[in-house]
Amino acid sequence: MPIVLLHGFTLTGRSWAPVLERLEGAEAIAADLRGHGAARHRRPIDFASVAADVAAAAPEGATLCGYSLGGRVALRAALDHPGRFGRLVLIGASPGIADPDEREARRRADEALAGRLEGMTIGSFAREWEQHDVLASQPPEVRALARADRLRNDPRALAAALRGLGSGAMEPLWDRLGELDVPVTLVAGERDEKFVAIGRAMAERIADAELVVVDGVGHAVGLERPEAVAELLRGP
Repeated sequence: MPIVLLHGFTLTGRSWAPVLERLEGAEAIAADLRGHGAARHRRPIDFASVAADVAAAAPEGATLCGYSLGGRVALRAALDHPGRFGRLVLIGASPGIADPDEREARRRADEALAGRLEGMTIGSFAREWEQHDVLASQPPEVRALARADRLRNDPRALAAALRGLGSGAMEPLWDRLGELDVPVTLVAGERDEKFVAIGRAMAERIADAELVVVDGVGHAVGLERPEAVAELLRGP
């Protein structure tokens, strides 16, 4: 079965290289999302447009796998295009912030970060971003790989992506999870307690869902344990 891989915020499709190396022989696509890498100049940047990009690029019946921001996009693509995909794999992903006040606070925080980003070099931003709570515990080799990928981006384009695809901009999808018509695998790192809890809550609302907690890792499961993600994508 073909596999479509969607990267996280600040990364590009190249961040999936460790997983792709372990999927030798599989038909896989790891494209750059709008505002990132080779797609940095594509506009508009919003969930409907990016989800449509994904649906257009994905072979019929493909497994759709997204990490963090890519997971939010994957979820929106599966809901916007029912019957298009054969399976959904969401890594460290959320259906959005349900509480309106909390979502507005996050939107304001995202806007503040986007404004700062526009005045930063990509190098200074990359160094700052890797200190984020969910990333700070990454092993040095994982941090180095992620940093090299972040340097392929442009801070102004990332600012646009944050404004259009950030958690504060996302329409919450909790009430739509029951519409999913494909098997869903929810993946979170053992140390990523926030997303383990979100995964459990999502699994309760999805008819055909399993939660996989990967031992000993944090948020970036695909970078920290690529062999585990490749095994999940290959399936039984």
